[in-house]
Amino acid sequence: MTSASEKVRKIAAIDLGSNSFHMVVARVIGQELQLVSRHKERVSLASGLDERNTLDDAAINRGLDCLAMFAERIQGFAPEDVSIAATNTLRIATNAPTFLQLAKRVLPYPVEVIPGAEEARLVYLGVAHTQPESDSKLVVDIGGGSTELIIGRGFEPHIVNSKQMGCVSFTKAYFAKGKITKKLFNKAVLAAQQRLEPIAEQYRNAGWEVAFGSSGTIKSIRGVLVGLGFEDGAITAEALKQLASKLCEFDTIDSLDLVGLSAERKPVFVAGVSVLTGVFRALGIKEMHFSEGALREGLLYQMEDLFKRSDIRLRTTEALAQKYKVDINHAINVKEQAHDFLQQVSPELRLDEHSELFELLDWSALLHEVGLSINLSSVHRHSAYLLRHTNLPGFNSEQQRVIATLVRFHRKSLKIHEMEELTLFKRKHVLNLIRVLRLAVVVNGQRNNISLPPLTLKVKGKTWQLSSVDPKWLDKNKLLKADLRTEQAYWKAVDWQLKFE
Repeated sequence: MTSASEKVRKIAAIDLGSNSFHMVVARVIGQELQLVSRHKERVSLASGLDERNTLDDAAINRGLDCLAMFAERIQGFAPEDVSIAATNTLRIATNAPTFLQLAKRVLPYPVEVIPGAEEARLVYLGVAHTQPESDSKLVVDIGGGSTELIIGRGFEPHIVNSKQMGCVSFTKAYFAKGKITKKLFNKAVLAAQQRLEPIAEQYRNAGWEVAFGSSGTIKSIRGVLVGLGFEDGAITAEALKQLASKLCEFDTIDSLDLVGLSAERKPVFVAGVSVLTGVFRALGIKEMHFSEGALREGLLYQMEDLFKRSDIRLRTTEALAQKYKVDINHAINVKEQAHDFLQQVSPELRLDEHSELFELLDWSALLHEVGLSINLSSVHRHSAYLLRHTNLPGFNSEQQRVIATLVRFHRKSLKIHEMEELTLFKRKHVLNLIRVLRLAVVVNGQRNNISLPPLTLKVKGKTWQLSSVDPKWLDKNKLLKADLRTEQAYWKAVDWQLKFE
């Protein structure tokens, strides 16, 4: 029973998967997370992708209808108490921004499209928090469009991968006509093994104490195996072999008649079994147990105060800075100056000091020179490429794009027409962060230990003005003055106005 003095916080996590949308609602009571309800709707989003990876209207409408139902359940929840993650289909759909804009009208909370590696990390977090403690564990999650594979200890994932193979995508690729044959099944299994070939040895060498499978595909396989007489509920290589033989006794997917197989899971079940069989063979798995924990539980634990992402992001940033031998003292100087500038102009820019954009600016400043490890002449482009395509645990896809964008434009000419479209963040805000970061980089361009005088940055209409309490600060720093003139010319070329005195 909850005491009157104990504060209760209601939170919700939503997983926009390629096959199904899931929502879990929980209460945070003290240091405990209490699950209140689960909701699931089969949307088959991935089945709506055409050969150009464009979602059709029917799939979009199914998704929006589901989100409208979810919206009823969490009506009145504060924005910070709802976490929504979109996975593989919305990662690859060319018209994902259209869907996300429509979704915002139905469900007024931000949707994060997360990279595959981040999805894997969150899946692991969900499993780790819902299973007994083990020395090491392998977690496999077969979704509609991708499969995540993670090895970790405790709550820390160590090997993280996401592969483009899932029960919906493999159904379209190998069982599109609804026929089941031994040849087709083996072809699908071999395809799964081939996709895992580059990472299989690393997983086998690392090893694990216990293997867990999460989400609908593995849950349904376990249910069917129980129906076939494997009463302990464990999934073994031998059990999968017998299940495959049983499936091939049926000529078509529609004719499948197995105890434990639901009507909604039937269309993608054979493909799911083929993917799991490929995983078992590639990694040499002997036995796997089902876990109720999955991506949405990972999102819940991520939201709870004890599991905030700030520490994860800090570790990510430190690891990258160390890997690419970043001049950390210079990076910190740029970060502190950029943060100070943004604080000064945030009222004019209508940015809350607690806005996530402040954090993204900080991370961008710390990592803006990772590309120096390649060469100086195009450091901004090299840095942006690395940050765009490197796995950044703790950051969703759009946050990663914002960081890469800020770094891409931190120096040289402003080809802002090359900016990517964003959904969670407004373009005008990102452009303002670019201005701030560029100025912080310029004023720290001399890389010496001489402290700059206090600098003031003001925004008046379209004009940004940089000044100092020392009226002769630029006369004492002629190189800096020349750099500011060059920067002024870059701004002028895109109709931005910079003044300094």
